[in-house]
Amino acid sequence: MTTLAPPTPRHRATTRSRLLSALLGIDWILVFAVAALSMFGVHVIGAATANEISGNPSFFSDRQILFVIAGTILCLVLALVDVTALTGYAWVMLGGLLGSLVVVFVLGTTVNGARAWIDLGPFNLQPSEMGKLVLVVVLSVLAVERMNEIGSARTTLFLSAVVGVPALVVFLQPDLGTALVYIPILFAVLFLAGVPWTHFAVGGAALLSVIVLTLGVLPALGMPVLKDYQTARLTAFTGVGVSADASLEQNDPLRTTRYQLDQSITAIGAGGALGKGPENATQTVNRFLPERQTDFIFAVIAEMYGFVGAAGVLVLFGIILWRILRLTARAATQLEQLVAGAIGAMIMFQLFVNVGMNIGIMPITGIPLPFLSHGGSHTITMLAAVGMLLSIHRRRATF
Repeated sequence: MTTLAPPTPRHRATTRSRLLSALLGIDWILVFAVAALSMFGVHVIGAATANEISGNPSFFSDRQILFVIAGTILCLVLALVDVTALTGYAWVMLGGLLGSLVVVFVLGTTVNGARAWIDLGPFNLQPSEMGKLVLVVVLSVLAVERMNEIGSARTTLFLSAVVGVPALVVFLQPDLGTALVYIPILFAVLFLAGVPWTHFAVGGAALLSVIVLTLGVLPALGMPVLKDYQTARLTAFTGVGVSADASLEQNDPLRTTRYQLDQSITAIGAGGALGKGPENATQTVNRFLPERQTDFIFAVIAEMYGFVGAAGVLVLFGIILWRILRLTARAATQLEQLVAGAIGAMIMFQLFVNVGMNIGIMPITGIPLPFLSHGGSHTITMLAAVGMLLSIHRRRATF
């Protein structure tokens, strides 16, 4: 019988060296910030929904824990995969996204007026949410492949169409919020790829024209594009205050949306400097604040933990964005630079819009707060994005 020789000191030293190298290759600052937000999110969700389901006060927090675990596993897997290995699968990924969005129309489940989910039993899959990360990779790959033609209008239009088609499908579900998140992903890739500023000027003018037509011209001509509740969500922030709309009927979407904004602003103001604590957060505990665990979780944080708690959350987001910007500058390849920059734009846009709609300066679009809002597809997608960032960090340039 053959016996194995014990590891030599040199072998043990080599193993320790590899382990140390792997550990040093992780962006621990990014990991800490994401982990802190995710764990805090579970806590806040649990506190905000303790009275939601009789006999099961931890229903939402338990589900969020499972979502975080699943997202963490996917994060670790993607951290070990080189982003450059996905280069040959761009069209397959895009086709899979479009196919899943079509399936939603046939077999999808409707939640809050949007047919955007596929019922998988204990878990509802939202393909449009996963589509954010798919588009980050697909756009980056296609932009690098056409880098010699990146200054041409044809290339810009082509990349815009790659985003425009799935965005239109998602908009028709209707899920305006997710469709809007696709836009900063496109802009980030185009900007980092070096598209001329004139293309952005034309694109911005076209986008502004679409907004004017959608919210003003077409409704005035009797051809509304959006549903009443969608229009209310996009315009309510311009005149917050139910008392100013006493003439509106009780079931009017505009009145309902302004009520939601009033409750959010009231909750934030009630928190003061240090907050009222989970048990005394009356707007949250008494269910005056709508969508407490999703769209308006920032207002919950502000009421429970005050300015200090809300500011602490924003500081953690600032750390995450700082690490992403630093990584974008140090990426080993142009593809990884585009991927990191697009992920950063995606997170920053969602943060800005969600916090903005909580404090009444942005339209209510249903965009969740990354790492904090309750939701399976959203949580898993955000943590998967972090896994890709860790992979890029592992291969980063050392300058």
